[in-house]
Amino acid sequence: MRWTSNPLNSSKARLLEAALHDSNLKIPASALPVLADLLVGRGIEEPESAARFLSPALGDLHDPLRMSGMKSALDRLEAALERKEKILIYGDYDVDGTTAIVILKTAIELCGGAADFHVPHRIREGYDLRDDVIERAATDGVRLIVSVDTGIRAFAAAETARRTGVDLIVTDHHLPGPSGVPQALAVVNPNQEGCDYPCKHLCGAGVAFKLAQGLMQRRLDARLNVKDQSRLLMSFMKVVAIATIADAVPLLGENRVFAKLGLQGLRSPVNVGLKALLEVAKLGDGRALTATEVAFRIAPRLNAAGRMDVARDVVELFNEKNMERARKIAGRLDQLNAERQEEERRIMVNIERRLEEEPALREAYCVVVDGEGWHRGVIGITASRVVERHGRPTLVISREGDEAYGSGRSIPAFHLLHAIESCHELFSRYGGHAHAVGFALPSANVEKLREHLDGYARDRLTPADFEPQLEFDRDLPLGEVTPELHQALVLLEPFGMENREPIFAARAVQLMAPPQAVKEKHVRLRVAPAATESWRDNIAFKAMGWGLKESCDRLQLLAGDRLDIAYSLGMNDHPEFGGLELTLRDVVRTR
Repeated sequence: MRWTSNPLNSSKARLLEAALHDSNLKIPASALPVLADLLVGRGIEEPESAARFLSPALGDLHDPLRMSGMKSALDRLEAALERKEKILIYGDYDVDGTTAIVILKTAIELCGGAADFHVPHRIREGYDLRDDVIERAATDGVRLIVSVDTGIRAFAAAETARRTGVDLIVTDHHLPGPSGVPQALAVVNPNQEGCDYPCKHLCGAGVAFKLAQGLMQRRLDARLNVKDQSRLLMSFMKVVAIATIADAVPLLGENRVFAKLGLQGLRSPVNVGLKALLEVAKLGDGRALTATEVAFRIAPRLNAAGRMDVARDVVELFNEKNMERARKIAGRLDQLNAERQEEERRIMVNIERRLEEEPALREAYCVVVDGEGWHRGVIGITASRVVERHGRPTLVISREGDEAYGSGRSIPAFHLLHAIESCHELFSRYGGHAHAVGFALPSANVEKLREHLDGYARDRLTPADFEPQLEFDRDLPLGEVTPELHQALVLLEPFGMENREPIFAARAVQLMAPPQAVKEKHVRLRVAPAATESWRDNIAFKAMGWGLKESCDRLQLLAGDRLDIAYSLGMNDHPEFGGLELTLRDVVRTR
């Protein structure tokens, strides 16, 4: 693995360090140099922006009316509430779409209205707004449909809504296509042309929240004092945070406010369904949650509904008021997630066997692997797994008779959508972006696709592009690692897209004991500062290497060896053997 780091801007960091020293943030002075380096490395150079980043608050949320289309959307929603009209919320089937429905539906109900909702079935209906659903809604007397996390390219659906006398409000965060936006009554999307909304990277639930925020400001603020207004907004932060983290949008700007405040709120959930969800995820113990726990223990259970069955279970979970019924729904989501994991494992076993048995597939510059009847709900996840393990762009395809359905994931050096567009004639439909695509094509074209993409990738990639890289922030000798530093680094949380957990490098550290294997894949080391450092009472650190056992076995490490380590810093809260603990990202023997 190749280690890389960006050069530090020491002059800007020292200016920021001085400003933070004089601020009200009460950061330990000994930790300020490292914290300032990390902030400047993330492009946060001014004291005011650093203060907002380290201590975000509800006051940092933007005015919803700054988003194009918002006023028209709010005017129409208010009219629907006044006239007691039927409202339908149409959302996507993933965690972003279903939580967006929950957010907007709750806000409408708090403002005195009512709304039904529709979540499409992934297999039977697919993504985006469907004409038949709009037509049925119109027949049922619905005169207003609001899309969430979908609809920005639903031109035909917008025309169907107009023809049937339904007003359509599109709220979405996906990029519009070259033809612009649909002819809806209002389009609320920070990424549409001409919109100067400051945060361009909201998830679908984030956009839905801005509509909900604007509606509640109009309908409720006059009745509430400032404290109650804040309490009301905070009640939404928990769900918005789950969606924001799950959708892997940048945790910067307004998204950071959602994530930081929402994670704090998850310590004491009020919603019965959310309590039940935290129970099945074994997280309902009153402690602060991390973005990692949301991403890997909460979001998969919510996503499993749309991947394996019917996503409306998620909305019903959050609407449920009875704890026992909520526990049953949460238990069903937990079971669906287990089924998703088993299906993912089964497909991965087949893929790994194919890669082992077929040299041409294993050596391909772009892996295209297919299987009969693989579950369409998990092939995107398995494509990600192959990329993680083998470092190559990967398309995983499920053949279902004459038709095939695929999902692809890529590496930084390879624009996957451009690759797909280079052979567009092979597909019946496709879409995506640089690092992820989805598509359908005749099964007879799968082999042509495999041959074309391998050649296309070979013209654009080199073996060096497949080499894994580790980007670290700065060197940090173990002698400088202290509880005060960890206390300061916590202010950078939550970590996620474009605000990853800081990674440090320590050189020539001493291995104090032979490596200790943990289960089959992990390893625990005990390391001490290099002999050239000023030792603090001969301090040594526990270091956990998740998935690094094989790497350490190859190095044949012995007590006394000198190592270079890349690591992040954490705190083990165990009452008996807790304390500062390193999480190893890579280990190499000192040259």
